[in-house]
Amino acid sequence: MYPLLRRILFLLPAESAHTVSMTLLRWCCALPPLRILIKKIFQPRDQPVEIWGLRFRHAVGLAAGFDKNACYLREMETLGFSHLEIGTVTPLPQSGNPAPRLFRLPADRALINRMGFNNEGAAVIAERLKAWRKINPHTQLIIGGNIGKNKQTPNELAWKDYLICFEKLHPYVDYFTVNVSSPNTPGLRSLQEPEQLRKILTTLQRSDVQTKHPKPILLKVAPDLEAEAMGEVIDLAQEIGLQGLVLSNTTLTRGGLKTSPKKVAQMGAGGLSGAPLTDRCARWIQFAVRQGKGALPIVASGGIFTEADARKMLTAGASLVQVWTGFVYEGPGIVQKITNRND
Repeated sequence: MYPLLRRILFLLPAESAHTVSMTLLRWCCALPPLRILIKKIFQPRDQPVEIWGLRFRHAVGLAAGFDKNACYLREMETLGFSHLEIGTVTPLPQSGNPAPRLFRLPADRALINRMGFNNEGAAVIAERLKAWRKINPHTQLIIGGNIGKNKQTPNELAWKDYLICFEKLHPYVDYFTVNVSSPNTPGLRSLQEPEQLRKILTTLQRSDVQTKHPKPILLKVAPDLEAEAMGEVIDLAQEIGLQGLVLSNTTLTRGGLKTSPKKVAQMGAGGLSGAPLTDRCARWIQFAVRQGKGALPIVASGGIFTEADARKMLTAGASLVQVWTGFVYEGPGIVQKITNRND
């Protein structure tokens, strides 16, 4: 069924197809009988994961960038995701980069995006999450808040943007992911340098310990770091007592693609995601486990399409996995396909 629907959706520009498909899913889930049917069809198998004092129904979640504004929480819960990251959220709303800014590479089962942190801003998203919590007090869906800085904020003041988002979202999310690794905000990746990173993370930690219910803080890292730089990030994370890493964000590299170089060049700048990152993500997880001696929990995000991909990440040392591009190509049954394996 989904291959036919995907063929139709792929006739549309990628960002338009995302909007259309999510609108259709929202309409379907608005009708209780149909929502119950969808939930039954796509029901995954529970394989609980306990981490950071949180109980995840299973390991499979939705990565940041898919539901930037926390608009599809009910829909993602209906499809069986154990968790999702909303955002990336910035203090002020911003429109992101000009369209077109999302492109498909079907031959590579990949996407290129240069969205640029388009979102409605921390205040609006916090209110939406507050309303969700009120209506769904017993939800099993774990919600992560992926936070970043506004484009116009200079890097030396970036810590203030992260703190604003952190404090506004804190009552309504279960954990945070600090995004300093998107390639689509100029200069953002330089925040991965140890001293810049230390300032941001320790500021959030100081704020966190003053709250009634402290939340886990994770760091999302780029896959394009050199091993020495990645090692420094991991060492810093352990030194300051960070709760975990998300490995990894999109890549700027374009090597080894089946899509013609001319077509890729026409798509322009942006981060590449999808199947080309599967092995690289697994290698970085193995590296992080060795460097951190297995003490730092890791969320795998990159190139996960199948149960075999997820198993590769978990075997490498990840505790959770997140899909995004795999969701686009595999469809709404991806969680069930990964979790309902035959052991």
